[in-house]
Amino acid sequence: MRTAKQYLEKLAAMKPNLYLNGEKVGRDHEAVVRASHAIRVTFGLVNDPEFEPLLTATSHISGEKINRFTHIHQSADDLLKKQELTRKICGVAGGCVQRCMGCDMMNGISAAVKDLDAAHGTHYEENFLAFLKKFQEEDLVVAGSQTDAKGDRMKRPSEQWDPDQYLHVVERREDGVVVRGCKLHNTMAPYSDELLIVPTRAMGPDEKDYAISFAIPADTEGVHLIVREAFSQQRDPNIDAPIAHVGDLESMTVFDNVFVPNERIFLNGETEFAATYALNFALFHRHSYTGCKPGIGDIILGTTALIADYQGIRKQSHVKEKLAELISVAELVYAAGIASAVKSTKASSGTQMPNVLFANAGRRHAGHHIYHEFNTLCDIAGGIAATLPLSKEYNHPEIGDFVKKYVTRREGVSSEDCYRAFALAGDLLTGEYSSVVFQVAGVHGGGSPIMEDIAIMGNYNLKEKMDIAKALAGIKSE
Repeated sequence: MRTAKQYLEKLAAMKPNLYLNGEKVGRDHEAVVRASHAIRVTFGLVNDPEFEPLLTATSHISGEKINRFTHIHQSADDLLKKQELTRKICGVAGGCVQRCMGCDMMNGISAAVKDLDAAHGTHYEENFLAFLKKFQEEDLVVAGSQTDAKGDRMKRPSEQWDPDQYLHVVERREDGVVVRGCKLHNTMAPYSDELLIVPTRAMGPDEKDYAISFAIPADTEGVHLIVREAFSQQRDPNIDAPIAHVGDLESMTVFDNVFVPNERIFLNGETEFAATYALNFALFHRHSYTGCKPGIGDIILGTTALIADYQGIRKQSHVKEKLAELISVAELVYAAGIASAVKSTKASSGTQMPNVLFANAGRRHAGHHIYHEFNTLCDIAGGIAATLPLSKEYNHPEIGDFVKKYVTRREGVSSEDCYRAFALAGDLLTGEYSSVVFQVAGVHGGGSPIMEDIAIMGNYNLKEKMDIAKALAGIKSE
């Protein structure tokens, strides 16, 4: 397993193909290193006694001890540990773990390749297992890349006025394929070793060029990562805090005639499996959200309770009601994830598949409440979350004492602790990372809400419930 230092060294050695704030930069750029904070946490805690049982696993292909973020789940216990790990690391990292995306996509592909080979006589499982071996042995960070630009939403991939609106094969060669297109909302791709691609939807028989899945190094020729940064407010060193180091980089990842060798391809034209690859990733990622969203909920709940306490109102009935609501949302989402793991099943490959209904119900519940959770924090924190003087004013020799005096609330709580609590609320409510990425990702991460509804309705036995109603009403079933 790698260390955080080794991870950063490998990034620094990669070819610069990131475009940030109008400049072409390398992966040793300050913003890239800062954004990789959560990823570095996944390397740094592997020997921590509290995290080691969760953060490590035994590879089913080598028998070696590996980082769980490179593991293919083999049991319900694996799914439960991944969920618990995700929640715990959110609290340490101060937000999204990020590394789960590549792990979830690897698991999704692993559950599909064996069936694909059986149906078509192909050798994709061989390709995948070779890449999995590298993924685990080198402890790689892989960015899952699924969402295409999609163009005109009323038209299918093959009907688009611009065929590049969906990533597709533009040339087939004896040794591989050439692809062109774009993957959007590509979180942490700028500080990943590899990009892992799957289709975004079901494909028709005439859309073979769009049914493509592969893995390539993130600095491959023709790959351009157009990057947007989002970070918490940086602090003066004298009032620094872990939350000030939280952020990420989102990428519009462009593939401009990129060559992919045959041995790196896991799906190539077998259109009836495109939806399987897309839905498998979504399933694993929505299960991850049942750990991630309660983890974010823990941060929001803890901050809300802390500020209520510092203001002397934590035991007020209306505040307790709000805290109970926050607790209920987080724990119900987490419980859905537990149910999804306990009710999981095995794919033919041996990969353990979360229960579709419970994973999607949990993710849906989280998405529908995310803005309400932030609203509750806003309600308790008040306007100072947006108007708090910045850390340089807090430490200013002339006016610093005024800031300290007037941010203080309940007697017995220091000015510094009050300031730090309000600054944390400000980062969560007004910071460009928490207030933008947390909230939008809380709704759309892992797929837009309508896809959760479709998955729930497609896997729920509604007729069974209607038959119960008919029986109680005395209606004869047809």
